[in-house]
Amino acid sequence: MNNLFDIKGNVTVITGGTGVLGRAIAKYLALNGARVIILGRKEEVGNAIAADICEAGGECEFMKTDVMSVGTVKKNCEDILAKYGRIDTLLNAAGGNMPGATIPPDKTVFDLQVDQFQTVLNLNLTGTVIPTQVFLEPMVKQGRGSIINFSSMASFRPMTRVAGYAAAKAGISNFTAYMATECARKFGEGIRVNAIAPGFFITEQNRSLLTNPDGTYTQRGQDVIRQTPFGRMGEPEELCGTIHYLMSDASKFVTGTVAVVDGGFNVFAM
Repeated sequence: MNNLFDIKGNVTVITGGTGVLGRAIAKYLALNGARVIILGRKEEVGNAIAADICEAGGECEFMKTDVMSVGTVKKNCEDILAKYGRIDTLLNAAGGNMPGATIPPDKTVFDLQVDQFQTVLNLNLTGTVIPTQVFLEPMVKQGRGSIINFSSMASFRPMTRVAGYAAAKAGISNFTAYMATECARKFGEGIRVNAIAPGFFITEQNRSLLTNPDGTYTQRGQDVIRQTPFGRMGEPEELCGTIHYLMSDASKFVTGTVAVVDGGFNVFAM
């Protein structure tokens, strides 16, 4: 039997690939034979990540993008197809948060800044829809492809503070389920759409929320640890196995699911 986990030559596009999680995933996939294209806004950072991966023996390049611009994403897609001839996997890892879209303990919903709430919704949710729409087209033409969206623990339950981010991530989980059926019914079983829901990992986005300058946990960080049976935060590399599975033939009959990688956070009851 062929190796179901073989991803050699898999042309993999990662939006938001310059973040802590994206770069770890990109390096893992490239070193396992995927041909990785990182899309992001930070050109200098992206080129440095790609260079590091290539130096380590993987195949990777960076392309500047704006996931909120259909025209820009389409140009990215055209450039990738011109070079590689196909697109096998799309990882929608772009996202983020803004202070005005959160409600800290000393404020109420009346302090929520609707413009920033809308921006966070757009960046996370619409910023997933646009690349999906663009990169799905070549997948449909070639008859196969895997799209993996990034959901969150905040999509399962309404967490304190992160009002805009949670709403967007809940939308991503719903959109994942919708697209799984849409693609299977209209384009065949070769197109699969799934999502991954990371637990708590220290990133540039949440570092100041979860840790103090000396590296100890803030009150919120301590709350996360108490809720996580494993008793620790996740390491970026611990997402790689699940993503490898979802993009490979090992998950050939899997679509519409949200795979949880959280150290037990989501199932802990009290």
